[in-house]
Amino acid sequence: MGRLTRDERIVVALLPWGGTELRDLPWRRTRHPWAVLVSEVMLQQTSVARVMPKYAPFMQSFPSPAALAATPLGDALQLWQGLGYPRRCRNLRDAASVIVRDHAGEVPATLEGLLALPGVGQYTARAVLAFAHGEDAAVVDTNVSRVLSRLDNSSMSARELQVRADALVPRGLAWEWNQVIMDLGARVCTARNPSCEACPVASSCRWHAASRDGAVDPAPASAGASRPQARFEGSDRQARGRAMKALASGCRPEADVIAAMGLDQDTTRARRLVDDLVREGLAARDGGVLRLP
Repeated sequence: MGRLTRDERIVVALLPWGGTELRDLPWRRTRHPWAVLVSEVMLQQTSVARVMPKYAPFMQSFPSPAALAATPLGDALQLWQGLGYPRRCRNLRDAASVIVRDHAGEVPATLEGLLALPGVGQYTARAVLAFAHGEDAAVVDTNVSRVLSRLDNSSMSARELQVRADALVPRGLAWEWNQVIMDLGARVCTARNPSCEACPVASSCRWHAASRDGAVDPAPASAGASRPQARFEGSDRQARGRAMKALASGCRPEADVIAAMGLDQDTTRARRLVDDLVREGLAARDGGVLRLP
């Protein structure tokens, strides 16, 4: 056996680390395509900590695409409450309807079929391929982008990152590899103060080697470190969330929902946001009363 390439050394060093360090997450205990799709949609723009208490109850209520497709959106939105971005729940239900109608109730097993589902983009589609169908697909999230950029000490475009990630996936081990490299970025190769001394691939990391000389972090926008998160307090997103929370308890007079949004000094904005929720199908209006659809 000849000498290992650099990429092979990275894989050989990182996979055993994952064997003992992976977080125990409920969606990692299943290979069922629907369960994986639900978890990936829930995790879009939402932390693991917020998804954890919501995942199991949602799956118990909707164990299949057919179960969700046959349920009023309002019932699904009640279980979704607390995850934010309720459009994702609407998209997931729409995707379930497409799966039932066009795929005999089975989640598609091709990239093209998955991308055709409402609310499913490249990341989510590849995650389902790798984590449910065992395809040799690379899943590139913010954490993976940061790890790859630092390993090569190179700022790459999204397309370049995907190509680089695909090249690293060991054949037949896409599930293990993707989970490990994502956890490495989430727990060791973090955006701020990475724990290089605990990193199993530090010896192969070109940025780590160059950082002694003051090398600039090549990770995309320092993986969010240089861009502050969009303001939440007083935002439209916060007000919409309060409206959805109010509706989760049942039908409410529209004036009560507007009051619950906390926009007392801007009722025009509050009414606009309520109109948006109705237009998007996330709320229904019966005269002066609002309810979940």
